[in-house]
Amino acid sequence: MNDIIRQLADKRQAACLGGGQERIEGQHAKGKLTARERIELLLDTGSFEEWDMFKEHRCADFGMSQKQIPGDGVVIGYGTINGRLMFVYSQDFTVFGGSLSEAHAQKICKLMDHAIKVGAPIIGINDSGGARIQEGVDSLGGYAEIFQRNMLASGVIPQISLIMGPCAGGAVYSPALTDFIFMVKDSSYMFVTGPEVVKSVTHEDVSAEDLGGAVTHTSTSGVADLAFENDVEALMVIRRFLGFLPASNRVKPPTWPAQDPAERLDFSLDTLVPDNPNKAYDIKELILKIVDDGDFFELQPDFARNIVIGFGRMDGSPVGFVASQPLVMAGCLDIKSSTKAARFVRFCDAFGIPVVTFVDVPGFMPGTAQEFGGIIKHGAKLLYAYAECTVPKVTIITRKAYGGAYDVMASKHLRGDVNFAWPTAEIAVMGPKGAVEIIFREEKNDPDKLAQREVEYKKKFATPFVAGARGFIDDVIMPHETRKRICRSLAMLADKQLENPWRKHGNIPL
Repeated sequence: MNDIIRQLADKRQAACLGGGQERIEGQHAKGKLTARERIELLLDTGSFEEWDMFKEHRCADFGMSQKQIPGDGVVIGYGTINGRLMFVYSQDFTVFGGSLSEAHAQKICKLMDHAIKVGAPIIGINDSGGARIQEGVDSLGGYAEIFQRNMLASGVIPQISLIMGPCAGGAVYSPALTDFIFMVKDSSYMFVTGPEVVKSVTHEDVSAEDLGGAVTHTSTSGVADLAFENDVEALMVIRRFLGFLPASNRVKPPTWPAQDPAERLDFSLDTLVPDNPNKAYDIKELILKIVDDGDFFELQPDFARNIVIGFGRMDGSPVGFVASQPLVMAGCLDIKSSTKAARFVRFCDAFGIPVVTFVDVPGFMPGTAQEFGGIIKHGAKLLYAYAECTVPKVTIITRKAYGGAYDVMASKHLRGDVNFAWPTAEIAVMGPKGAVEIIFREEKNDPDKLAQREVEYKKKFATPFVAGARGFIDDVIMPHETRKRICRSLAMLADKQLENPWRKHGNIPL
């Protein structure tokens, strides 16, 4: 018996040491935590239950039979974050560079199967050199097994990816299939082909950081949602982020006791929108002033900045916010902003999170770059997402809602449940100047007459009242009562029931 206990202790020690003390120190020298240190910080103290600590690869080629390390480069298990069940795997770069073997993949797949079965989020911490070349197709098959489970888990449980080291080649597609991707500056990167391959094929000189670093993916490509300064910050913020998400699609999002009164008024909002319709203002100011305690978790803040997305709470319950940003491109919708918002709306819909939309949109961005880039199909993604969405939808038009962009942004015609407008709202096919130049083109040589026509057009159409007369706007509200009216609407919609016609799945315009 004593021999077995000693053997157990030795194996546990070997597993905890991973690739050895020297490699652990090398990980620390790069400013990175080890796989186990990351899990300890992420989960509640003492809550982690580890599985498959003793699992080893079975590869005998290229001398691999002489290199056996318990755990085989990934730590898996479950624990809690603020008392809520979470499944987590963390790749260990100190063991074979975190490379994925058949055994490594089997561990991750086992964890994902359990997460789907019990209905709890899964968090993947990626720090891997890619496929284990010595195992060939067994490693490639392991990736595909993970991808299959990513698909099965999609819309069933939240899937979070933390990129905390290299993630290259086929390895990038598992994070790409998850709901949110978070990266660490200067120590994590993602790309399908690395700088050397890029140089040999396209003759471009590019560093790993510029090609696939955290800043690149949070500002240029939109692949990642947020970038953090270091591992510790990333793990602490993820703990906060998960507080907005439900455990699965079978349960409601977590509610907190609200200290912030639902009926609170904020009179500073009455002067948020400038008198000059061409002057910008910051829509984030509105969001911060109406959410509980000013707590707004913005996603992708540096990508497609003409639209704002993120989570907040209203009267203690999580809400997804989508808002036009007049400070950037006047809030126009373009390819990037359409896809950014569409994916977010679909996530909220999949997990029963109500969507609040703030609209100040002069239309879709014109130009050959947008048309050649497929703005028609990309814009249709946002239209599809809102039309398909069955969770409670509350929409507030703060200023401009022009043309097709009015329709797309959670209008009453796309089954918006409650649609409000501020007195400053302008709901029309286009702006007054452009409209009169088309309607009265025969008077284009008479500036005075055109100016008079513009005034007439503004009085008739550049107001919320025509839409209100048609029932497309439920009420024209004062800006200072925005929080109160949203909270009341969401409370009324709490037991909303709406289902789309049965189908295997729709065909979103990808």
